[in-house]
Amino acid sequence: MKGKLKRKEGQAMVEYIIIVAVVPIAALVIFGMFGDTIKKKLGGAVDELDGGSAGQAAASEKSLDQLQDLGGD
Repeated sequence: MKGKLKRKEGQAMVEYIIIVAVVPIAALVIFGMFGDTIKKKLGGAVDELDGGSAGQAAASEKSLDQLQDLGGD
């Protein structure tokens, strides 16, 4: 009975090792195939969140205008 339990535990360990080896290899293959697309999508998302340099300049001008309007009253 104990011998059978050891065999199943060993089998489970081998399965986990295989999974741990396959997942990173699959991730590398996917990033290799779609790397440029992923880079463009992430770059676009970062630009949108950052607002871009033109967006920041426009926002700071708008803020200055609002502050000047508040001070003029």
